[in-house]
Amino acid sequence: MTPDGLHRVCEKIGEGAAPGMVFKARQPTGKLSGEWPTPEDNLITSRILWLEGLEPGHNQGQDSQGRVVDTRRRFVYIHGTNQADKLGRPNSHGCVLLSDTDVIRLFGRAPNGTPVLIRD
Repeated sequence: MTPDGLHRVCEKIGEGAAPGMVFKARQPTGKLSGEWPTPEDNLITSRILWLEGLEPGHNQGQDSQGRVVDTRRRFVYIHGTNQADKLGRPNSHGCVLLSDTDVIRLFGRAPNGTPVLIRD
C-alpha cells in the first residue's frame, strides 16, 4: 500500500527527540518504544519525514475514479519503527519503515524538498 512514484519530503518532525521516542498524531508521547504497553504495535518512532506525492492522479490528489491517492493526505511517512526485525517485509499501511538509527541519520541529511522515488 506504499504509493510509488516521485515524492518529496514536505515536513520533518521529531528533531531532537530521543531515539525510540513514540509519536502519535505526529506528536511525541513522552514514552520510548521499550516503555510502550503494547510492544506488538508497529509504532512510529524517533523521526518522521512526511512525504508529498508529485504525480497528479497517481500519488497526488485523486485518481480518475475520484479515489484519494494523495500521499500527504494519506499520512504516508518515512519513519522509525520498534519492529526493526521485520524491516524489508510489508509491515505498514503505506509508510516506509527504517530502524531508529537509520531514520535519525536520514533526517539529518534530507532537508525539506528532498526528492524521494519509490518503486515497487
